[in-house]
Amino acid sequence: QVQLVESGGGLVQAGGSLRLACVASGRAFSAYNMAWFRQAPGKEREFVLGFTWDRRTDYADSVKGRFTISRDNAKNTVYLQMNSLKPEDTAVYYCAVDRTNAYGSRNGDDYDYWGQGTQVTVSS
Repeated sequence: QVQLVESGGGLVQAGGSLRLACVASGRAFSAYNMAWFRQAPGKEREFVLGFTWDRRTDYADSVKGRFTISRDNAKNTVYLQMNSLKPEDTAVYYCAVDRTNAYGSRNGDDYDYWGQGTQVTVSS
């Protein structure tokens, strides 16, 4: 069992920045693939970015150049730095853990555990 706790969401003006954090329980954090997803009202959940156990990153086109993912294995934490935020970034952001796959995935069904989500609202 892995528990994930996100923090750092809030309200920000367009062009601003936020940093989300996701702390995971468990001793094997360094072996997990981690990812951030988001879901806006009335829309399907979408992949945002991922960071595999072997430190490869994957970014959705919509956030390239603006968002950065990083992880601190000593703290069991993955971070999402969001810069140049746009109103269309407004969503609930979720971190997720994939314990079993050798490669990262953009498919939410490949992830075993999810956080409770944190709301990010970007005003225009």
